[in-house]
Amino acid sequence: MPTYTAPIRDMEFVLNEVLGVAASDVPGYGELEPGFTSAILEEAGKIASDVLTPLNASGDREGCRLENGVVYTPKGFKEAFAAMKEGGWNGLDLPEDYGGQNLPYIMGTAVGEIFVSANMAFNMYQGLTHGAISAILAHGTDDQKQTFLPKMVSLDWTGTMNLTEPHAGTDLGMIRTKAEPQKDGSYRITGQKIFISAGDHDLADNVIHLVLAKAPGGGEGTRGISLFIVPKFLVKEDGTLGERNGVSVGNIEEKMGIHGNATCVMNYDGATGYLLGELHKGMRNMFTMMNEARLGVGLQGYAVAEPAYQNAVTYARDRLQGRAVTGTENPSGPADPLIVHPDIRRNLMDQKSFLEGARAFTLWGASLIDRAHRSDDKDAEGMISLLTPVIKGFLTDKGFETAVAAQQVYGGHGYIEEQGMSQFTRDARITMIYEGANGVQALDLVGRKLAADGGKHVMAFFEMVKGFIKENDGDDALKKDFLDPLKAASKDLQAAGMFFMQNGMKNPNAALAGSYDFMHLFGHVCLGLMWARSAKAALAALAGGTGDKAFYETKLATGRYYMARQLPMTTTHLARIQSGAEPVMALAAEAF
Repeated sequence: MPTYTAPIRDMEFVLNEVLGVAASDVPGYGELEPGFTSAILEEAGKIASDVLTPLNASGDREGCRLENGVVYTPKGFKEAFAAMKEGGWNGLDLPEDYGGQNLPYIMGTAVGEIFVSANMAFNMYQGLTHGAISAILAHGTDDQKQTFLPKMVSLDWTGTMNLTEPHAGTDLGMIRTKAEPQKDGSYRITGQKIFISAGDHDLADNVIHLVLAKAPGGGEGTRGISLFIVPKFLVKEDGTLGERNGVSVGNIEEKMGIHGNATCVMNYDGATGYLLGELHKGMRNMFTMMNEARLGVGLQGYAVAEPAYQNAVTYARDRLQGRAVTGTENPSGPADPLIVHPDIRRNLMDQKSFLEGARAFTLWGASLIDRAHRSDDKDAEGMISLLTPVIKGFLTDKGFETAVAAQQVYGGHGYIEEQGMSQFTRDARITMIYEGANGVQALDLVGRKLAADGGKHVMAFFEMVKGFIKENDGDDALKKDFLDPLKAASKDLQAAGMFFMQNGMKNPNAALAGSYDFMHLFGHVCLGLMWARSAKAALAALAGGTGDKAFYETKLATGRYYMARQLPMTTTHLARIQSGAEPVMALAAEAF
């Protein structure tokens, strides 16, 4: 069975040395002293190793089941959920007014990575709840907040998001679920939703569904959509649970992965719902939480690949196969371990350099969300909005690729369920699809985010990269291995943006045909920036006489690998973008 150890040392490095959280002027960051953050991460790591990881494989095998209208989660999930409740983990970064601990979002993100790596399917029950809480916090009335949030923060109740319908995936303007106004101010919700993660289960006393539906008078398309709170059990005025609402589970989806999470078909048969936010503004209300939700999925993409990498390293050290071409490395054994072979090293370095860069990128993104929310910083809000489709799309694509690469280290044994590696690839696959499929993320990036506020935020990104390079240009230890490759990659990104500006208006397909490559090009530049920042922090630590020399030297070697072997992919992506729409659109539809 695969094992997992939380990468706390690397998280400490990113938080304390790369991002310097305790010295930040973001309100609440002053509390994030190294000893404090390490204690939180270590405790989360214990729960991950001792409670969640042992349930990952068994939960995958057993899955969830629906019997007589009741959804049952895998054996052990109830006890693990009780441990999460007791530790107050769901409320780590939620307001104290509703029972949370009010720590910055970046700490919830770091802890979230640990829990996802340990057991992604299990963590989704509280993860979806956290998202629903964010929506109610942003748009709920005082009464709604007092009624639902304390119980949801404590995980006595959980939450879901209900968007997709059988005929309407990304195109939510096509949804058919109806909301009929009632005399008491409530609505009757009727329709069917599919792919509802954590839609029902036996872990909590109530499930609070947030449902997109169309109320009268809203017009066609997305303009007519409103957002409603629809509890599984109605809540009485004194806060206790009342009768069962008109919502039921039609089926549990049979999926490729995340078997331990109940992905449900939800039927609403005149269920009582309560308007959340303004009428006919459901899409806008939903999108206020999209930066957090999509960052969370980007995190899932690389977090589920982290244990795959850890186990691949162990296997590569232990598995004896062949002899090193430069001479025997294990003379007392019949063969040398896999890890002596250059191609295995390449595979593992691809994984390691991506995972550590992705972690730094995601935590930086979380710090931008904190700055936007806690300091009302509009520039930070604009920057994270620009970067969100990159975090979601690039990190999940590469995360799945990383999980497959880890499986490849095992050879045929990686294809056997007994080793557990296939679960990581199956679980990682969904991250490329939900919360907006990655093709849609690329279209959002090129079609909306680049031009937002007159292109202000992408220009700010370029200036930030340029400023970092200029500030450190005199550092010979950084220049050749980190700054020069970053400068070249940034120029490729700017050239791609210029191509879109020159060709996109007269031929929109020229921009959209290159959007996926642009998302990946942008992702590589972001990881290049993170590696350059990490290298600067590592060099500073070595110059200061650190007692952890091996860690920092390893960090530098890993960063050099990314800059030399991965970052040059920006040139390929630029060439594809500059080829325009013609190669993509050449065939008539019937020619496929």
